[in-house]
Amino acid sequence: MTLADHAKQAKQLMDKAVEAVKREFATVRTGKATTALLDLVRVEAYGSQMPLTQVASVAAPEPKLLTVQPWDKSLVKAVEKAILTSDLGLTPSSDGTIIRIPIPPLTEERRRELVKLVHKFAEEGRVAVRHGRTEGINKIKKAEHVSEDEKKHAEKDLQKVHDEHMKQIDEVLKAKEAEILEV
Repeated sequence: MTLADHAKQAKQLMDKAVEAVKREFATVRTGKATTALLDLVRVEAYGSQMPLTQVASVAAPEPKLLTVQPWDKSLVKAVEKAILTSDLGLTPSSDGTIIRIPIPPLTEERRRELVKLVHKFAEEGRVAVRHGRTEGINKIKKAEHVSEDEKKHAEKDLQKVHDEHMKQIDEVLKAKEAEILEV
């Protein structure tokens, strides 16, 4: 493998880390209704735990309301229970076919907890990006038939890619934090 291949692999690892952080952020509740909020909810259906999105359609018809429509009417109670027992702090109500979930405004205390959670996700992302850089640098150092100057240059380039990814995580974190703290 060439130095460029090692750098490319490390960049892919860093890209995955940033994407993972963005996915995690999407599941964190803010004042607005978003269908991604229910992505991690798992429903007891057909004898196994299934993601909510596989047993129902989720929509956000209004900024403060989510609706869930199970495809199988017999799952309404199971879906309701799954949403109640998730740690999202939401209270669903159903009319037998559609489950409505009003998104209550966040308390100041809950906002602070969510900001801490978002910071934790961001830090996990940063660690993953650093891991990608470390792996790339180790492979570059072990590369054979390459001059020391080329290795140093490749490491510098990799460091620049690392810094860009860290900046991306910080920007996404800042935006999410502002979204959570917005009243």
